[in-house]
Amino acid sequence: MRANNMVAMILAGGRGSRLKELTKKVAKPAVHFGGKYRIIDFPLSNCANSDIKTVGVLTQYESVLLNSYVARDHYWGLDTNNGGVFVLTPREKDEEDFEVYRGTADAITANIDFLDSMNPEYLLILSGDHIYKMNYAKMLAYHKESQADATIAVREVSLKEATRFGIMNTDNTDRIVEFEEKPAHPKSNLASMGIYIFTYKTLRKYLVADAKKADSHHDFGKDIIPAYLNDNRKLFAYRFKGYWKDVGTVDSLWEANMDLLDKNSELDLGDKTWKIYTEDVNALPQYIGDEAKIENCFVTQGSVIEGKVKNSIIGTSVIIGKGAVVEDSVLQPGAIIGEGATVIRCIVADDVEIAPGAVAGSRDSAEIELIASNFVE
Repeated sequence: MRANNMVAMILAGGRGSRLKELTKKVAKPAVHFGGKYRIIDFPLSNCANSDIKTVGVLTQYESVLLNSYVARDHYWGLDTNNGGVFVLTPREKDEEDFEVYRGTADAITANIDFLDSMNPEYLLILSGDHIYKMNYAKMLAYHKESQADATIAVREVSLKEATRFGIMNTDNTDRIVEFEEKPAHPKSNLASMGIYIFTYKTLRKYLVADAKKADSHHDFGKDIIPAYLNDNRKLFAYRFKGYWKDVGTVDSLWEANMDLLDKNSELDLGDKTWKIYTEDVNALPQYIGDEAKIENCFVTQGSVIEGKVKNSIIGTSVIIGKGAVVEDSVLQPGAIIGEGATVIRCIVADDVEIAPGAVAGSRDSAEIELIASNFVE
């Protein structure tokens, strides 16, 4: 099943404030993950593997690095004659004042001219800040089979977790009959993943109408989906069974990294049938010193390890000095751990240096410590 008649639009403009200093100067989708990847590699690779040829990436907050990164569409094999990755930023239009994207739906509406030029039959809406592997072509096949106006990917969560999500209530055919945003008393456990397929001609009418409403949030969850339901449009839930994680907090980003170290994890980055593509970093091979000890770690190229490392993700060109101890931690590319330093249950940001003998983090802490500037304690 091919998805060539579908265009994907990745919403990648959020501020990502819950990741604290990690997103102070870069957009959340550009944050490193798994030693060598960036978060946005996952939806882009999913598009490439699903044979989607045209992808628009909608950026906004601290977008310079992200824009330059996604513009290199050859990383994901999307540099084709009849497609590619298009960076779409807020822009001033004739007879209109410059405005940033006011909501998720508004971001798409602002780029209707781009979509019209592509003339897609179907439109796939994605978030740029989730970690997962998914075949969008299978979701499109389900959309067509259901003769749906819109299909929303959902995953089952506990009823306790359901209060944090948009919840889809369905009938026995999985047709969506009600949508509840973060309900205090959820009626089902089908949580929206923020992944939508729309029949484009129908969606276009709703977007144009929504743009004219002064009281609208211009948001898919708050406005477009309820409007579809009010008009008795056919919306179906697509149940996704695989790994998926919203890495919107320091703790969830750490947890997703740690999941890579679980031999039973559904997030298998070594799966040759569904590769996650990224930039090819020009770095030397990793070096492991004669006194180094490594147990259950991801170690990326260019790293120099002369200390003890356990249950950790070691990013590109990381240096771990002699006598240093790193456990249950994520070291982003370029981090330096000085001789004799100890790092426990931490995320150490890109290019941050932990001074020799310093102690960062603790086994007793319930929260993961983020070290985002040079650390000397």
